[in-house]
Amino acid sequence: MLSLAGLLAACGTTPTKVAGGGRKPRPSGDVSLSGLKADGAGREILMYTLGLLDLDYKFGGANPEAGLDCSGMVSYIYQNAVGVKLPHNAAQIANVARPIPDSRMRVGDLVFFNTMNRPFSHMGIFIGDAKFVHAPRTNSAIRVARLDNSYFAARYEGARTLFS
Repeated sequence: MLSLAGLLAACGTTPTKVAGGGRKPRPSGDVSLSGLKADGAGREILMYTLGLLDLDYKFGGANPEAGLDCSGMVSYIYQNAVGVKLPHNAAQIANVARPIPDSRMRVGDLVFFNTMNRPFSHMGIFIGDAKFVHAPRTNSAIRVARLDNSYFAARYEGARTLFS
């Protein structure tokens, strides 16, 4: 039971307070999708990833119909885009992926963050141009964010890949 709780908590982030009468805050910085390029497996991953934008976040969610959390999103995309089965836990996915320098990141690589005072508690998929897609938290949706966003830059733990 304890391990199940750990799995479910893998991508939960502390909800932020919403100002302005219940409107969700807009992400800061350029999150446009123009100019993104990818080949091979990265292209398939990118297409699945972009198809999930604006889908509701669901803590512990593992499919688009129910909603997705961060590791559920990554697991779903990798399974359907390239046939790679991954655990539904950000830290476990980090353990099976190989660390890479940021300068070697390609579309489809994984980016990890410490958002809950524990390593690899949040993750997303790198889509190029210093941007990634992630499922942030309850009462939000899958979205594009920038790696240089002040919140994520302060919590960034690095990139990892499943590509050879």
